[in-house]
Amino acid sequence: MTQIVQKTLIVASRNPVKVNAATRALQAAYPDCHWRVQGVSVPSGVDEQPLGETETRVGAINRLNAIKAMAGDLYVSFEGGYDRIHGQGFTFAYVAISDGQHTQIGRTGLLPLPEVISQRLEQGEELGPLMDELFDDHNIRQKGGAMGILTNNLVDRTSVYSDTLCMLLAPFLHPELFQATASAKPDSAATPSG
Repeated sequence: MTQIVQKTLIVASRNPVKVNAATRALQAAYPDCHWRVQGVSVPSGVDEQPLGETETRVGAINRLNAIKAMAGDLYVSFEGGYDRIHGQGFTFAYVAISDGQHTQIGRTGLLPLPEVISQRLEQGEELGPLMDELFDDHNIRQKGGAMGILTNNLVDRTSVYSDTLCMLLAPFLHPELFQATASAKPDSAATPSG
């Protein structure tokens, strides 16, 4: 009989989409654990609507660092952002996870945005309230988000965030492989010489 292990997951948000995404990923990855999940509002240290890869990534890292002092087994943060790439506006998020010693940071896929939305984001508006206005809804960011609305719910924020977090868990699920890779030295016979 497998014994259920109790662990604590701290999520750097109280947004149910983010808390549910983290919970879903951790429950799938560690089915023998009972996760006590705590969502905590912490500042990102970046603009409400981060613009560009760097600002968005920094926001996720800042949120993660803000919760790592709390008593937990794993820490997760998400930061949604916007960027224009090759003329097309996209939204995406950075996801970060840490066990207090090791940290992994990654990015979701890119969701293309209509030009009207891109222009307004570039003028300083925030995606969530903008989507609420354009789609005559309330608090879309705590539901399926722009990802859900613009894909007709083929995906939503929870699924995209959860899937990204699952991929970032690889080094935590197989530490022996990642430690071996980090400490391996190239074989001199396989190293090209000048």
